[in-house]
Amino acid sequence: MKIKKFAAIDIGSNAIRLLFMNVFEKGRNTYFKKSSLIRVPIRLGTDTFIDKFISPVKAEKLVKSMKAFSNLMEVHEVVSYRACATSAMREAANGAEIIERIQKEANIKIDIINGKEEASIIFDNKIADKLDPNKDYLYVDVGGGSTEITLFSKGICTFSASFNVGTIKILKNCVPPGEFIRIKECLLDICPNCEDIEIIGSGGNINRLVKLSAPKKEKYLSYKELNAIFYDLKKYSQEELMINYDMNPDRADVIIPAATIFLSVMEWSKAERIHVPKIGVTDGIVHQLYKEYKTNKSLID
Repeated sequence: MKIKKFAAIDIGSNAIRLLFMNVFEKGRNTYFKKSSLIRVPIRLGTDTFIDKFISPVKAEKLVKSMKAFSNLMEVHEVVSYRACATSAMREAANGAEIIERIQKEANIKIDIINGKEEASIIFDNKIADKLDPNKDYLYVDVGGGSTEITLFSKGICTFSASFNVGTIKILKNCVPPGEFIRIKECLLDICPNCEDIEIIGSGGNINRLVKLSAPKKEKYLSYKELNAIFYDLKKYSQEELMINYDMNPDRADVIIPAATIFLSVMEWSKAERIHVPKIGVTDGIVHQLYKEYKTNKSLID
């Protein structure tokens, strides 16, 4: 059995992540097994969404992190990698300049992707293969700077859009006027004919909310359960959340904004349940990389 290792880098608004994934085939099946995940909470969005510019301090931290990621990928002997940057780098006036510096100093090429491409990468997790073909699902990925919403109707992707609402933007009061109304109107438009629609949630915050609500249950929450944990967490300050719920500082201040977005989407779509399969942008990147690897290999062979 030949095992190939791939790497995916997600430069988000709240944190940057490096995922190593082992991929191997057995018979007709292909298996994707996570090897390790490194997360660094640089929080680029704090600069971008307020000043539209990434500060020299944050830029230096990002460059140093990318150098470390480059060394780790070399040690892990990855077959290939892809690095993607989302809304924080997308909206920063000096984003292209920093990317050029990273290419020069860390030898890592970074693609700035828009919201629709981000949703497409997430779709490459083969989510549709695991869904009930007779049901309707909304895939909702909540990030620091944007929220991606994709509708699967009877197993087919029928709608995908990116909205300028994220946890850091809520935290810093940077959500554009009318953006929540835009989400509401969109959901009221695309969901009226969907019966018993359910949500598939993505992102570190919804994973944590599931653990907080019921650590030993299956990976889903009802609207009632999510609403209950939301109102419970609202009682505490950031410091109290860190102490009482063992949260890191960069999780404790965005967990409430994240819950707000998920609850709003559930309310407007009339969804009663949210599934949390622990998937995201980095997983989708690896699936794309493996598809490209297989295609290129077959051409060579």
